[in-house]
Amino acid sequence: MSNKVPRLFGTDGVRGTAGAYPLDPPTVRRLGAALVRALKGGAVRPSAAARLRILIGRDTRESGAWIEAELAHGASSEGATVTSAGVVPTPAIAYLTRTTGSDAGVVISASHNPFADNGIKVFSGGGEKFTERVEREVEAIVADDSWSAGSGDAGPVAHENLVDAYLDHLRAVFPEASRLGGFRLAVDCANGATTTVAPRLFTELGVDTSVIANEPDGRNINLACGSTHPELLARTVVERGCQAGVAFDGDGDRAIFVDHRGDVVNGDAVLFMCARQFQREGRLKGGAIVATVMSNIGLELALRSLGIDLVRCPVGDKYVMEEMAKRGLSIGGEQSGHIIFSDYLFTGDGLCTALNVLRTVLLSGRTLSDLAGDLVNYPQVLLNVRVRDKVDLAAVPAVAAAIARVEARVNGQGRLLVRYSGTEPLLRVMLEGRHEDEIRAWAQEIVDVVKEHLG
Repeated sequence: MSNKVPRLFGTDGVRGTAGAYPLDPPTVRRLGAALVRALKGGAVRPSAAARLRILIGRDTRESGAWIEAELAHGASSEGATVTSAGVVPTPAIAYLTRTTGSDAGVVISASHNPFADNGIKVFSGGGEKFTERVEREVEAIVADDSWSAGSGDAGPVAHENLVDAYLDHLRAVFPEASRLGGFRLAVDCANGATTTVAPRLFTELGVDTSVIANEPDGRNINLACGSTHPELLARTVVERGCQAGVAFDGDGDRAIFVDHRGDVVNGDAVLFMCARQFQREGRLKGGAIVATVMSNIGLELALRSLGIDLVRCPVGDKYVMEEMAKRGLSIGGEQSGHIIFSDYLFTGDGLCTALNVLRTVLLSGRTLSDLAGDLVNYPQVLLNVRVRDKVDLAAVPAVAAAIARVEARVNGQGRLLVRYSGTEPLLRVMLEGRHEDEIRAWAQEIVDVVKEHLG
């Protein structure tokens, strides 16, 4: 494929400011049409159906409705039947795409980003995120100026309430849920997609639920709430005497937890707790789990003590998924709270993660705080610095030298990772070591040099 084809898909689909390229109306419509053209060409799997079926869901951003309309127009003008599930979590679309026999599922969301951003991510008929190969094919079709998007007649969009089917799927995760009666749980819906599902799920399971950030207005998604702002959840847990709390992000594919003291329990602790529980039950396939390069070295050491291997991969849940599929593993995830349980679904699902954590707490007879305390982390510092361009760092001598100096100081007693964000103009500097003050100063040295030369 030609290198001249513009890249639209990043590490988690198409992202940008709603209304600006590539999320301007003409490009969105063209993407919808290109998706159908790619499917007709067998990019994912040939469909036996006379008309391809596309399922669309979205989060609560005010731009979601018009992006859905443009995408649906493009897809239906190419002959596809389009169904809208409305506001539902991303993993619901992954699951429902598979169970409804759809040829592809599309989620309109920018996950944990502010409301002004939005995005488009696509799932295959099997419920897995599109591979990079398929994304490149869609991009090539978009870039081909020999055809016009939306030139055919656009068909109607069917609107279906599919939440019940997704809830039935989630209940199967926790067959012992009847023993949860009275468990006090705070739930932060991030004013996002889980507002349509989470309160109902936990209430029906008998959980004494305190729900916050569940009044979306189109602009307050992730605003001082959700998995990237757990302070609100922590305060709620302590003030209301909850036993634990869970915060989702805007599209519901990740979850961060808070124990009864208000301390945050991140994805590393969740991976450790659930891997140990699965191992005890003989459900941990391959004797290993997958985590990204961002996971703390303490996770690796704790798992090793249990005889569980840690396989590392690049940042991005699609890379976690690919590694899990390649090795046939049960659990994988990210420190940020994207956790995949392949027995249930091959993508991150915050609600599925919450149920697995609650199940682990219930079966252990211990508190979330106790369980999380079994994982001893090295101090970790993560600093972000805004950059003009994502240039090769090795080509900037001052930056390369700063990185080399810090690596020499770490000298096997920790980890240094310097990488660009896949979705934002940021360089991330992550450093682990025995002494937090020391590694913070070292990480800041790199950030200062990057600001001078790339900021």
